[in-house]
Amino acid sequence: MNILITGGAGFIGSSLAKSLLKAKHDVSIIDHFSTFYNVERKKEQVNQIKRIGPVVVHEFDLLDEEETIVHFKNHKYDAVIHLAALPGVQPSLTNPHAYIDQDIKVTVNVLRASGISGVPHVLFGSSSSVYGNQDGPVSESFANGKVKSPYAAAKAGAESFCHAYQSLYGFKLTILRFFTVYGPWGRPDMAIPLFLTKLLNGESINIYGRHQSRDFTYIDDIVNGIALAFNQTGQSEIYNLGSGKPIRLEELIRLLMTYFPNASVVDETFRAGDVRHTWSNIEKAEKELGYVPEIGFEEGLRRTVEWAKKYHN
Repeated sequence: MNILITGGAGFIGSSLAKSLLKAKHDVSIIDHFSTFYNVERKKEQVNQIKRIGPVVVHEFDLLDEEETIVHFKNHKYDAVIHLAALPGVQPSLTNPHAYIDQDIKVTVNVLRASGISGVPHVLFGSSSSVYGNQDGPVSESFANGKVKSPYAAAKAGAESFCHAYQSLYGFKLTILRFFTVYGPWGRPDMAIPLFLTKLLNGESINIYGRHQSRDFTYIDDIVNGIALAFNQTGQSEIYNLGSGKPIRLEELIRLLMTYFPNASVVDETFRAGDVRHTWSNIEKAEKELGYVPEIGFEEGLRRTVEWAKKYHN
């Protein structure tokens, strides 16, 4: 298959590209190398991809509708996995319009270009944030629009546009809701990579509520779930991709202190925009995709710590 990954220089995108190349697919990437985090880091991730196999990298901003449509008309893709987005809950509180541009308008451009150019299958990388603050495991039908941040609102809005353009153009649509992805090359602003960077630098880490919990999902499991979704033979669907086993932040701290026994932890007040718990019900993905998470949290954290120590050295 000839597969396009938007945002392919990012954490999930670069990991997915390596996996698809190993599976002998043709892989192209569109990325505009946003400065949301260090551009050199993203270039490193692209170099990691190129070590696996040949990848075509197109550098431009998908917010440019005309350039996006021209590109799709000039290339024939069997599937598009749209991962390009502006991430992060807290930055969305102070700059919500950027999220409308990069998470909604960009998605519309990709959907429209896919429809015009006849892409058969569009996969959209969504987020567990669309569920808002709910207790217990959430199934795909639990998204009710009651989100907690502009970032989450942008993801929920982008999902709605996905359904609209699927109806207009008839391509197969797969929406994948990711739950707190972590692992080697993890996005530096997320909790585990941020904590590890601070700990390796001898700095304190800040916790905004020890009793919060997150459905931490190792990157290899997420990539496997996406690959399975490419091969799903049914109709358009939505799937949760998580571990199904939430971890309290106090447990994360305990495990980190086995690697960094002198760690200093500063307890802060709970932040607006955050949710207190995420917990995926993955029964649908298990049944229809054959998705089974394989990397437990302790093992995934061990691998991530080992990688971080090597990378920072």
